[in-house]
Parts: sequence; structure tokens; C-alpha cells
Amino acid sequence: MAEIIPAILTKTYDDLKNKIALVRGVVPIVQIDICDGVYTQNYTWPFRSTGADRDILELDFHAQDILGEREGLPFWEDIEFELDLMVIDAVENFDFYMKFGPKRVVFHLEAQRDLESFRDFLEGMDMYIRETIQIGVAIKPSTPIENIFPIVPHVDFVQCMGIEKVGFQGQDFDERVLNNVEDLRKEFSEVVISVDGGVNSDTAQELIDAGADRLVMGSAIFNTSDIIGTVEMFKSLV
Repeated sequence: MAEIIPAILTKTYDDLKNKIALVRGVVPIVQIDICDGVYTQNYTWPFRSTGADRDILELDFHAQDILGEREGLPFWEDIEFELDLMVIDAVENFDFYMKFGPKRVVFHLEAQRDLESFRDFLEGMDMYIRETIQIGVAIKPSTPIENIFPIVPHVDFVQCMGIEKVGFQGQDFDERVLNNVEDLRKEFSEVVISVDGGVNSDTAQELIDAGADRLVMGSAIFNTSDIIGTVEMFKSLV
């Protein structure tokens, strides 16, 4: 049985809170997609604008309160959070993103300027962080899967993207991800593999058969009238 992770990609705190409320008590963890408008062509909460010259402090006021420890992410007492960092500065501003209190963090391989430096960063990460937060790395369908092999021993899981254009939901499934999952499973039999993007009722079983352990999906869950039933249906796949 694959773990089902609802993904939330939104520009507003209210929408974030509403979507979390819909799956509160249904799943133990949700993924919050954080896009900076630099690595991606889209920006999302907690940012209020896009552009390479944007000040990182230009944040939604709820985000400012979270960073100031005056409040937490919505329903943080009941649910864990996975931050999908589709941003250019995930390494440089890692401490900043950690202030949101995630259980898991996803870096994107293609957002890293130098893979050797990125590997050094992962190797040198504080032991307390490694004991309390699961670290993952995402890879696009078009990137040779071998590029991630040197990184795999230093992370807790790999997120294979099922779409090429990250930062947007509702895109067509890229079938190259099936080969990526299969190749990754053959090379690293024990690694936890997530798939994010293009996951729905037509593709979920194929991904599980290829070797996926976790399915991350936004539209397939939130665009249905029966969220609980939909999640349970995906959970039943083996």
C-alpha cells in the first residue's frame, strides 16, 4: 500500500488552511508546494510576489507570524508537513525554510547550481536535523536518472517528478517517470520513492507497479467531491 500525500499549491493562506482542513484526520502529512517564481514560472504562499530581485522578507503576514513563532502552520497539532522547495535558494536559506517546522523537506536537483557542493551540504547537515527531518531530492523526467545516484546515499527519499514543468498542477503525465522509478528501484532497492505530478486514477497503479512507495497528488484529491473516499481508494492500491 502506497502512502498518499495531498499536495497544496496556493497563493493564499486562507486557501492553504481550507485545503489542510479538508484532509485533516484523513492523512498524517500534506505537502506544501513552495515556489519562488525564479526556479519556477509561478510563485506561491508564503511569498507575495515573484522575481529574482524580490526580498525574501516580502512574505504573507501569516508567514511572518509563523517565523516569529507567534503562530504555527494551520492545524500543526494534528498533521505533519512536507515542504516541496521549488526555489533557487533552498540550500542558502535552509534555516529560513526550517522555521516552518516541516517533518520532510524536498530539494530539487535541477535547482542546484553545483551538485558536488549540494552533496557536501547534505553530508555536513546537522545531526539533529537529520534525526528529526526527512530529507528528499526531486528529479525531473528529462534529467538522466543517473545524475541523482551520487546523492541518493545522503537522503531519506527521492521524489520522481511525473511532470516536466514544475510549479503548476493539473498537467499531463510524463511517462518517462515510470522508467525513472524502475531504474531507481533497481539501483537502490531500499530507497523510498515518491512520485509527484500527473498522479491520478489512471496512473497511480502503474507507478506502484514500477516501484513507487508514495504518491503525491493535488488535483486528483482536491478536485473531487468525495475527498475521503478518493484518498481511501488510492490507499487501497497495492
